[in-house]
Amino acid sequence: MINKIKRLLRPVEVIYPIHIIFCFVDHFEPFWREADEIAAVKRVKMWEKVYPQLARRHRDWTGVPLQHTFFYPIEEYDQEILEKLASLCKLGVGEVEIHYHHNHDTSDNLRNSLNRFKEILWDTHNLLSRHVNSDEVMYGFIHGNWALDNSRSDGKWCGVNNEITILRETGCYADFTLPSAPSDTQTRKINSIYYATDDPLLPKSHDWGSDVRVGACEKGDLMIIQGPLCLDMGMWKKIRKPRIENGEISWDNPPSPRRWNLWLSQWIHVIGKPNWIFIKVHTHGAQDRNFEVVLGEPMDLFLEYVEKEFNDGEKYCLHYVTAREMYNIIKAAEQGCGPDPTKYRDFLLKKRE
Repeated sequence: MINKIKRLLRPVEVIYPIHIIFCFVDHFEPFWREADEIAAVKRVKMWEKVYPQLARRHRDWTGVPLQHTFFYPIEEYDQEILEKLASLCKLGVGEVEIHYHHNHDTSDNLRNSLNRFKEILWDTHNLLSRHVNSDEVMYGFIHGNWALDNSRSDGKWCGVNNEITILRETGCYADFTLPSAPSDTQTRKINSIYYATDDPLLPKSHDWGSDVRVGACEKGDLMIIQGPLCLDMGMWKKIRKPRIENGEISWDNPPSPRRWNLWLSQWIHVIGKPNWIFIKVHTHGAQDRNFEVVLGEPMDLFLEYVEKEFNDGEKYCLHYVTAREMYNIIKAAEQGCGPDPTKYRDFLLKKRE
């Protein structure tokens, strides 16, 4: 297995052990397809019932259970549902961050919406995190419909060209939207962790940026943490063409050893720290059709494979993290910290206790 992976790696020196920092982010939309309150609550109750058992069956190198980050939509706020998610996260198996679908929006409305929802999550539900230096309440972000910084070619599902600036000003520590292929919102820069610099007059300012690297200062307005993006040539025998591998876990694209190896081989890392690999995958976990894959046997078997093959402590150490913890570890790498990434889960951002 290691020889196969090494053949796929970027040309960097392999230093053992390789620490794999694995983050599972969720565009968590319980009111999907205009569900009523009863259906939305039922979806969350499924997570309350099944997910803690799944998470506790799977442990990383230091014994931390599987983590799941619920990016909850501003426009779907429901106090009962957020209370349930907050209670679920208190079990130590995940955290909540911010998701937003908006269309033909304005800068003022976006800023007000983000600030208002941030306050609700912090004051009412004891969620989100504070920066250890500034004491500012911080949040991670995923844009609805992939259209970060008004990046759709038709201008729909955003409307705000200075969105990256507004995210920074309202306390966003990093964006986790990408990859978005095959959508036209996909950036030119792929398989990277970088800082985007906003041009407030133009859309898609995050199309390119400066890589996060050891010993360098922040150079831009917002950190962009991308998941893996490549072609899955292994699908050739089935569908006679390569398939886009974008890290999405769904009913028709379950996790598998082949996909894991593709994610790993993209070697997403902080420049200068090649033995800390960051793998971020995503799902729409509140969609009923995804329950069986995300919460059932396919995920169980997949995690068993990963923990068996990539968690021996000599060649590989596996670390289950939330989005906030992934950001913290990235910042620790940027500042030259090491050698054990798990010590930096709370490096700059500490979650609400």
